[in-house]
Amino acid sequence: MFGPGRTALLAMLIVAAFAAGTYFLWTKFSHELLSSSEYWVTPDRVHVTPPPRWVRSDVRAEVFRDASLDGPLSILDPELAERIGNAFSLHAWVAKVVEVRKRHPARVEVDVVYRRPVCMVRVADQLLPVDVEGVLLPEGDFSPVEAVRYPRLEDVRSVPIGPTGSRWGDIRVSGGAQIAAAFGAAWQDLGLDRIVPSETTALGYAEEPTFELYTRGGTRILWGRAPGTGLPGEIPVAEKVARLVRYKEEYGTLEGIGGPQPLDVRSLRSMATPPKTATRPDAGPR
Repeated sequence: MFGPGRTALLAMLIVAAFAAGTYFLWTKFSHELLSSSEYWVTPDRVHVTPPPRWVRSDVRAEVFRDASLDGPLSILDPELAERIGNAFSLHAWVAKVVEVRKRHPARVEVDVVYRRPVCMVRVADQLLPVDVEGVLLPEGDFSPVEAVRYPRLEDVRSVPIGPTGSRWGDIRVSGGAQIAAAFGAAWQDLGLDRIVPSETTALGYAEEPTFELYTRGGTRILWGRAPGTGLPGEIPVAEKVARLVRYKEEYGTLEGIGGPQPLDVRSLRSMATPPKTATRPDAGPR
């Protein structure tokens, strides 16, 4: 009765009985089990990285609306994380979906990186926000008062080639956005007002625009090309910004003695200094 063969047979019978019982219980009660709220995801159970202050949109609600995710969503669905990740990646404010995690009881955590507005592009009587890559951002998230606080890109003759959340499609916009992003808080400190694309020059097989910056007082700053063009002899963007900051610290303003003046930050040579009668912020006439 207890020989090796019979023991193995008995073990097999026990396993088979257990499997049959499990199958019977699953077929009988699986519907009730899977209908439990512990497995079903609703929008309020999707937790997203908190947005920064400049994002006024309800990103989660808009994602569920636009991606038609309002149907039944179960954490047992092996494709659920991918579906939700793809839906969030299409939102205009989302630069990158880092990770989507499913939890039990039913909850989904979505880690995203948000886009940051760096400047406004003037098109007719509109100011359209873009990020550092020239991606068009939701205009409705900015009041007129907020929009004018950003660097402004003027004289752009193109319009966006796609909807909100897509690249503008103009190297003048992407280049101007990169210049604006390089300044950060220094933009306001330096009294800068706008960025203007100027002439377009040949660089290898591509045509690259150059840019000029203007202060609120009217001083014209010859800037050169956008960051990343790699033209020999043109100083890095960080050094261009640093030159303007040092100039402002030295003389208290970017303006000339009698008003606007030209400044050139493009070459390896030092920027021109004001005449000897200029006044430093902490000293008398020089």
